[in-house]
Amino acid sequence: MTEPDSVEAVIQMLAQGGYYCDDDLAMGVFLAIKLGKPLFLEGEPGVGKTEMAKVLAQRLGRRLIRLQCYEGLDISTAVYEWNYAKQLLSLRLAGDAAPGREALEDVFGPEFLLSRPLLDAIRSESQGQRVVLLIDELDRADEEFEAFLLELLSDFQVTIPEMGTVGSDTVPLVILTSNRTREIHDAIKRRCLYHWIDYPSPEKELQIVRAKAPGIDERLARDICQFMNRLRQDDYLKRPGVAESLDWAQALVLLHRDHLDPEVVRQTKSCLFKNRQDLRRFQDGIAGYLGAGALE
Repeated sequence: MTEPDSVEAVIQMLAQGGYYCDDDLAMGVFLAIKLGKPLFLEGEPGVGKTEMAKVLAQRLGRRLIRLQCYEGLDISTAVYEWNYAKQLLSLRLAGDAAPGREALEDVFGPEFLLSRPLLDAIRSESQGQRVVLLIDELDRADEEFEAFLLELLSDFQVTIPEMGTVGSDTVPLVILTSNRTREIHDAIKRRCLYHWIDYPSPEKELQIVRAKAPGIDERLARDICQFMNRLRQDDYLKRPGVAESLDWAQALVLLHRDHLDPEVVRQTKSCLFKNRQDLRRFQDGIAGYLGAGALE
């Protein structure tokens, strides 16, 4: 698929996939594509960081490779590991005698290497298959893993001790995301373009709700977006994001609702909050969010 040739083309391309972004984010995406630089996205959970990468891959016609980060993530999970069972079988087939140096070297070839997401992206690019590499929620990984990423983000290559350096002449479109549960090292950020994704305006969120909840009543869609905008102005432990807005909208459509009222809000509050303390506080404040003028 043809790459977008302008910021406006990026906005239109993403909108065709149901993702509505502002000019600043579109500029970041455009420059990441044209300059071949990673794009680092930070923001609160549920504001659309991961979704942007998914839609981008789909609209560009590229394969999406996703590395979900977590505490304890290591090279064997993120980059590669050896197929030990296949190596042992190969050595046995080589003969009953103790294997020689040549046989041992043979079992550390490409056919015995299991590619994990990062190496998979490199190999795919070297074979002519363009990809979008999503390194999701980097803030959940240990700081030691960031140090390893520096080589990848600088030269898009990895070093395998038994084989040497593996790289590609072309680079994938790399998207890194963080919910900012901890600060990412400046060395990572310096190698990336950066954008903070904030909660959308009610007008922008209305576009998203209409696209993702087809058939929703227009009044209900507007009420949801204005309600969520007011909700996010309060200091909850985990403020609901766009993902929660969409869950709520789809639930209300399923319940055949065309407007918000205190009873249906109470019944469906589990779509909005996943924290006991937040739920209690929200329960006590529902009337205020639905009070006179609140949804005008």
